[in-house]
Amino acid sequence: MDQRIIDLYDEYTHAPLPRRVFLERLAALAGSAAAIPAILSAIEPNYARAAVVGENDTRLAAEKVSFQGATGDVSGYLARPKLIDKAPAVVVIHENRGLNAYVEDVARRLATEGFVALAPDLLSPLGGTPQDADKARDMIGQLDPDKTVNNLIAAMSYLMAYRYSSAKVGAVGFCWGGGMINRLAIKAPDLKAGVAFYGPTPDPALVGTVKSPLLLHYAGLDQRVNAGIPAYDEALKNAGVEHQIYVYEGVNHAFHNDTSAERYNKEAADLAWKRTVEFLKAKLA
Repeated sequence: MDQRIIDLYDEYTHAPLPRRVFLERLAALAGSAAAIPAILSAIEPNYARAAVVGENDTRLAAEKVSFQGATGDVSGYLARPKLIDKAPAVVVIHENRGLNAYVEDVARRLATEGFVALAPDLLSPLGGTPQDADKARDMIGQLDPDKTVNNLIAAMSYLMAYRYSSAKVGAVGFCWGGGMINRLAIKAPDLKAGVAFYGPTPDPALVGTVKSPLLLHYAGLDQRVNAGIPAYDEALKNAGVEHQIYVYEGVNHAFHNDTSAERYNKEAADLAWKRTVEFLKAKLA
């Protein structure tokens, strides 16, 4: 697919652009409006694809949960291995489309690796993630970042007290959720490990409070996010924060999300996931 189309979609989902403007520009790039349905089917997430992956895995226990957050009750999806009495725990932070089947699938993948995984719905203060992904994106923009971080800290506290948890808690986030990993690491000294997939970088002046080791994955073609890498890397080094940065060349933002056929890159996704699991196992042991 024309990289200009993928870049336009990235602008649409993150700037954000109104859908009408996005479709007008897409038609211009594609040469006609007739090509739009095929393009959208390839580039937009199809969450039905993830909805059944691991859902019936008999090794796992999965359920909807609720916990007290800074803004009231926060709902979430929790998955854990059935045969482990005490397992390290991981908070899974969703993209800017809210808690959906892809994110729940990530939680189940972590559970198959021996973790208790909790994916909170951070849109809970606004009524929860809606079916309309564009509406979810707009709702994300209404969240108070500081209160959202406090809800993530509440999720950590929930996992620390959870009966099947070893009380050692890390976190992994994607896109907007990757940015929240960076914010959480600044504010939560009890975080034992943070993994950010193509997450917007924080203010470098704030990273002096970071205590947790970080694993940072970036997409080589993601110019929007990658512009912040050098300053963030330098600030982490100056603050003595243990961190690893990997840039996966030739792949797009959201390369781990296998519900988006055109942006997903299996080779990069598999490698980044392998590194993530090894990192979390080492830091939460």
